[in-house]
Parts: sequence; structure tokens; C-alpha cells
Amino acid sequence: MITRLWLSLLRINAIIGKELRQLSRDRITFGMIVMIPLIQLLLFGYAINTNVRNVPTAIVDQSHSATGRMLVESIKATQVVDVIASYATPQQGQQAIMDGKVKAVLVLPSDFQRRIDQQQVIGQWLVDGSDALISSTIMQLQKMPLTEVIPQRKAQPNNFEVTLYFNPERRSAINIIPGLLGIILTMTMILFTSVTIVREREQGNLELLITTPIQPLELMLAKITPYIFIGIIQSIIILGLGYVIFDVPINGSLVQIFLGTVLFILASLTLGLVISTKATTQLQAMQMTIFILLPSILLSGFMFPYEGMPVVAQWIAEVLPTTHFIRIIRGIVLRGADLVDLWRDTLWLVIFTIIGLIIASIRFKKTLD
Repeated sequence: MITRLWLSLLRINAIIGKELRQLSRDRITFGMIVMIPLIQLLLFGYAINTNVRNVPTAIVDQSHSATGRMLVESIKATQVVDVIASYATPQQGQQAIMDGKVKAVLVLPSDFQRRIDQQQVIGQWLVDGSDALISSTIMQLQKMPLTEVIPQRKAQPNNFEVTLYFNPERRSAINIIPGLLGIILTMTMILFTSVTIVREREQGNLELLITTPIQPLELMLAKITPYIFIGIIQSIIILGLGYVIFDVPINGSLVQIFLGTVLFILASLTLGLVISTKATTQLQAMQMTIFILLPSILLSGFMFPYEGMPVVAQWIAEVLPTTHFIRIIRGIVLRGADLVDLWRDTLWLVIFTIIGLIIASIRFKKTLD
């Protein structure tokens, strides 16, 4: 009995050793073992910050008074807002919000001093309400004490009026549903294509492709084309159900939504192709997809405001296609913007797609060689 138990332990130990050696040789899997928890720790512990800071803000100071300037400096000192522009009229500030240039505008009217003397509401916040966290943070500023800036000002429950654009009811679904489209497309498009070349290799079809006259770029384009239609179907389902079930308004052009979505689908598919040319097994491809998916969820502005992230996290977020698409889809769907207004994000998706196709084609050519 003891002998059989001892032999069983020896066999188990041999398999354990084999698995450990196999893991040590599989550099990608071994790297994921270390990198995934490390990245999660850094993202949740350092990059993710629900305390919104540095909200891009504009000022419309029609009072042209020393008290008004002191008030603006006092609001800046809270570090909640980052004043990046000033406008002459509230209409210009409103347009800046529509164009996505700022998230909030503080308006100090021409009768600012009279309002102070009569203990009235002294100004107005115009706020992009599509992001519930940002709008809630700005709304807290309407109650900030002003006795240090304006000694004659009595304590009031509200010092400012607040006008919320795009989501006056502050419903979270208005902000979540368009962003969710970006996350779902990121997950499915990258995952689908990340296993495509690996699957050909594992099934023995890669040798057959080598004997055909097809060029690497032609193969890449052929591989991603069917998934473009899948991505479009997913987009229709998500936005359609969001409109019907959650009453998410679609204020922009359907053509603009279609074009922006196709650009993002292409960028995601080419990223999946690059992963596919790097991974040696489908498991590795899935692991690398998770490696991309986690930052896409946490850093893109889907769950946490981009403005609240450290600068390094913002740099990483700017590389990710999801960050740019979420800006595009929220801009078109909620604000009625178009791709011309969002040209920086649109241009990055185009550049990312071209670079991704080139890299995938070169790497696949090396695989054939």
C-alpha cells in the first residue's frame, strides 16, 4: 500500500515537473502570469481614480470685475476644474460643449455684482451631462462656500444655477450604452481575429496557404472582412436595444455612426491580427486579448473619467483604439457631433488600422519564411 502511494506521488511529481518546465519555456504564458496581476494592481491602485479632477472647463466672465476674477481663481484652486479657454458669450461656451472641447462652462453675468448684493444666484454652470461622474462633481461646486471670496455673501444652498446638456435626468444608461458598444466590439473583434492565424497553424492549413499565390496583405484583408459584418450587426443590436429599452437618444447621423463604427471595427480587427501573428496557440491568443481588454475597459473613459487619471495612464489610454471610439460614439450619439468635429480621434483610428495591417502582413510573411 505504501509502495503504491509512493509510486503515485512520484508519477504526480513527474507531471508537475513537466508542467513547470513547459510553462517556463512558454514565454508568453509565463509573462501573462506575472503581467496580468501586475497590470491589474497598477490600474486599480494607481490609474483608476473616481475623484474627478482637472475637468476641461471654459469661463464666460461678462462681469469683468475683480470679484469675478477672484471667484474664478478660487474655483481653480479646488483642482476640480482645469480652465483651458474663455469665451465672450454663453452661446460660444455652449457650442464648445457641443463640440466636445470642454466639459463645463462657468458663466458670470454682467449683473454679477447686483446678484451678490441682493443675495441671488450669482452665476451659471453649463455642463456636459453625458458623464454622470463629471456632472455630479461640477454640481458640488454650486454649493461651495464663497464667504472668503465674497465676504458680504451669506451662506446659500446654491450659489450657481446648473444646466445639464444631453442628459438632464442624469441617467447612467445614457453614458454607459454607447461606451458599452466600444467595449463589446473590442472584446469580440480582437478575440475573433487573434485566433485566426493560430487556428490555421494548429489545423495544418498554414502549409496550404503557403502554396497559394495569395499575398500576406491580401490574406489579412480576407481574414478580417467577414468580421466587419459581424461587428456591424453587434452595433445595430446594442444601439437599437439601447434606444428601445433604455431610451438612449440617438442625436447624430446614422451615417456618421456607421462610418465611425466601421473605422473602429477595422482598428480592432487589425490589432487582433497582430496578436494572431505573435501567438503560437489559441490559448496564448486569448491571454493576449485579455492583456489588451483590461486597459481598454479601465482606461478608455468607459468606467472612470479620463480627466481623473494620471498623465502616464492617459498616455496609455491615447494609444488604445477604444478610447478614441468611445469619444467618437458618445460625441455622435449624444451630442450630435460628426467625424469632422472629432477628426483627431478619427485620424488615429485610420492610422492605427494602416500600421496594424502593415505589421501583421510583415509578421505573417516572416512566419511563411
